[in-house]
Amino acid sequence: MKRSRLLLLVALGLAGCGRVAELQPAPGHALPVKPMMARTTPTVEQLLTPPTYARPSRVDELVTRSRPRAADPFDLPPPSGGEAPSQPAGTPPSNVPATTTTTSPPTPGE
Repeated sequence: MKRSRLLLLVALGLAGCGRVAELQPAPGHALPVKPMMARTTPTVEQLLTPPTYARPSRVDELVTRSRPRAADPFDLPPPSGGEAPSQPAGTPPSNVPATTTTTSPPTPGE
C-alpha cells in the first residue's frame, strides 16, 4: 500500500515539474541552417509547426454523390460457373448477370 502511494506521489511530482518557456537550442548548438531556397532561416515556432500535408483535415463523408456502381467488365464468373459474356470490342459494359450452375457435392464412396 505504501509503495503504491509513493509511486503515485513520484508520478504526480514528475508530471507537475515541467516548466513552460521559450524553446532554445542547446548550449553550444545553433538552429538548423537556412534551407537553400528559403529567404530567411525558419524560427523555432515555424520548425515545430507541422505543415498542412502532415495533418490533413478530416473528411467525414467520403461519398458526396450516391449513384449506382458501373458494371465491371472484369467481374467474370468463376471458371466452373459458366461462360464469360462475349461482347464486341468498343461496346460499353452492361449489366450482364453471371450464369451459374449448381452441382451437388459428391457422395462419399464415389
